[in-house]
Formats: sequence, C-alpha cells, structure tokens
Amino acid sequence: MVVLNKIYTRTGDAGLTALGTGERVPKHSARIAAYGTVDETNAAIGVARLHVREAHPDVDAMLARIQNDLFDLGADLTMPERGEKVPKRARAPLRVSDAQVKRLEDEIDAMNAELAPLRSFVLPGGSAAAAALHVARTVCRRAERGIVELAGFPDEPVGTAALKYVNRLSDHLFVASRYVNARGEGDVLWVPGQNR
Repeated sequence: MVVLNKIYTRTGDAGLTALGTGERVPKHSARIAAYGTVDETNAAIGVARLHVREAHPDVDAMLARIQNDLFDLGADLTMPERGEKVPKRARAPLRVSDAQVKRLEDEIDAMNAELAPLRSFVLPGGSAAAAALHVARTVCRRAERGIVELAGFPDEPVGTAALKYVNRLSDHLFVASRYVNARGEGDVLWVPGQNR
C-alpha cells in the first residue's frame, strides 16, 4: 500500500531521484524520461475522458482501466529487472502482463468492427473527444519511443509485455478516436496535395 503523508522531501533538490530499487539516478536519465512520458500519457487520457464521459461511457470505462494500467507500467519501469533476487519478505515487482496487452487488443478489435475501413490517413480532429484522444495517442507514441530507446541501452532492461502494451495503447487510442467520431463518420481525412 502507498502512503503519502508528506509531498515534498527535498531529496531531489540536487537533480537526483530514486528508482523503486532504491538506486539514485539523474532526473534526466532515460528511465526517468520514459516513465515520465508514460505519466504525461496518463494525464492526456484524463483530459480525453472529460470529453468522452457523457456520450461514450463504454470508452470512458476503457480509458479508466488504461489509466490504472499506466500506473502499473510506471511501476514496472521504475523497477528494472537486472537479475537481482527479491528478498523473501519483499513484494515481487509489479510487471505489465500479457493479459493487459490482450485486453487492449480485444477492445481495439471490438471498436474497429464498428468502423468502415480507412481509405486515407485521418487528420487529428473531428470532435473534441476525438481530438483529445489524438493528443493522448501522440504523447503515447513519444512514451513508446522513450521506452524503446531505454531498452536499447546496455543494463537497462524493459519487459516485453511493457513494450507491447505501450505500442498497442497508441493503436487503441487511434481506434477510440475514430469510434467516438460518430463511428468514423466524423473523421477528417487527409487529401494529399490538396493545398498545393
């Protein structure tokens, strides 16, 4: 259980912060940047929920589950698995699971089944809900790039389910944006070279 009774600790005043392992790292490290951008994704989804809550409670419920999953992803990233044994009394690190990835895939498939196939790329917009989901999608793609970059460093492991989850999430947000855009009827399509 998390207990937060004091918000500021002054332990980061010198530009360092602690991972879940207790290791102190610079606040600009790739790992901190990666889960910081996951946090940004979560905040963007929170804004999107303000636009979908009334008209699309089914999508709002999906986004609520995703927001909780993103805290799981942050917890996963803050506890790099470097082969150390977990002490017997310590709780096992929280990891994103393949079941969470599968749930995203199932939700994508269910929403996509109600949409006409795309014949062009979609411009971000249409409705306020769709536009907010597109913002969340682009922030999620930035989080994915950061996590992939982190995984490319030696001694900076990232679980395969975590990588799959963030990749699938941006797809989920894209499909959800079309779904809330009148099941794709409100999509604004790219017209190549239209303004030349």
